Amino acid sequence: MTLYFIKKLVGALATPGALAVAIAVMAAIFRWRRWWRTATALFVTAMLIGYLGALVPVGNALLWPLERRYPPLRLSETPPTIAYIVVLGSSYAPRAGFPVTAALDEDALVRIVEGVRLAHHFKSARLVVSGGAPGGLIPSAHGYARLASELGISKSAMIVLDHPLDTHAEALAVSAQLGDQPFILTTSAYHMPRAMLHMERAGARPIPAPTGHRARDPLGFGWRAFFPSAAGLRKTELAMHEYLGLSALKLGLE
Repeated sequence: MTLYFIKKLVGALATPGALAVAIAVMAAIFRWRRWWRTATALFVTAMLIGYLGALVPVGNALLWPLERRYPPLRLSETPPTIAYIVVLGSSYAPRAGFPVTAALDEDALVRIVEGVRLAHHFKSARLVVSGGAPGGLIPSAHGYARLASELGISKSAMIVLDHPLDTHAEALAVSAQLGDQPFILTTSAYHMPRAMLHMERAGARPIPAPTGHRARDPLGFGWRAFFPSAAGLRKTELAMHEYLGLSALKLGLE
């Protein structure tokens, strides 16, 4: 659990906004010490990071290589004997009076809908929904199971893995549950490279089925391209999180 929160903290700090604020604070300290040139350089750097990180073309350029690593699944080329479809977790925050579709975040919703679509195609396959939650919260796997049930998947056709808190733990849980049986793996396209690496290192045999593509244009230039936006910032944050996670994996830190 401690490692989980450490990774969450590192991920929260490794964003354009957090980096820009940290550098701006350093600039203020240098300015207070009357190191004018260093302070000015740091202020300019902070502004550039904040500005560039919130541009849609920058976010698209960072996401594009991640999302194009694995092409969309072609059902005609997939063995009809597939027995399992695994959907990786995201965020789930149920509230009284709100439908389950409002409780799942954007990534979670597109992942489980794709998983259900595939489950209806491979009628004999079981849907494996994954995703835990820290103490006191409801696991995203429960939200997945609830929506899948409402969309026509029977409870007997589902396996709920509600303990894994991150992708690494999900890979271990899936490997323990399915062994060396091949399965379809569904997650967000930008997350698929890291998910595949985790799964393969855990000894699992995933067939990638990425969904929820965000960088539909590699650059996305237009008359709004040079205006910072929340959408651009979100794309950059997601990409930075994935590159950080991939770097940690390759360095053996996870």
